[in-house]
Amino acid sequence: MLIYLSLSNSHIDVLCAAEITLLDSNIIVYKFAQDLHFFVTGGENENELILASVLQGFFDAVALLLRSNVEKMEALENLDLIFLCLDEMVDQGVVLETDPNVIAGKVAMQSTEASGSLSEQTLTQALATAREHLARSLLT
Repeated sequence: MLIYLSLSNSHIDVLCAAEITLLDSNIIVYKFAQDLHFFVTGGENENELILASVLQGFFDAVALLLRSNVEKMEALENLDLIFLCLDEMVDQGVVLETDPNVIAGKVAMQSTEASGSLSEQTLTQALATAREHLARSLLT
């Protein structure tokens, strides 16, 4: 299974539902959001609903991390978070997680750990980190 994110120059201002097509024995599930194209591909033996679920989970996790501002410039500025989403979702072609809230939570946790201790963060970042930790503790 492959997941692609394409940065397009075309301006499509509508969010479309996922489309499914078959090309050269590969199932392709894709979705357009403004100037971004999201693709998930799998072999012809893959379940289309699973591929669509992976695409929707990835798209929703990216939307959560980008605060619903899913557009080219925002995606480029936060490409590291998008790659972390992929890493949390799929490992060597095996789907690990499709829940966007879980994926976004793990990515947010990793990004705050990478940014250093609370003393090294700005006040806004420290409050966001505290809010995330509180939300995680309430959910568990």
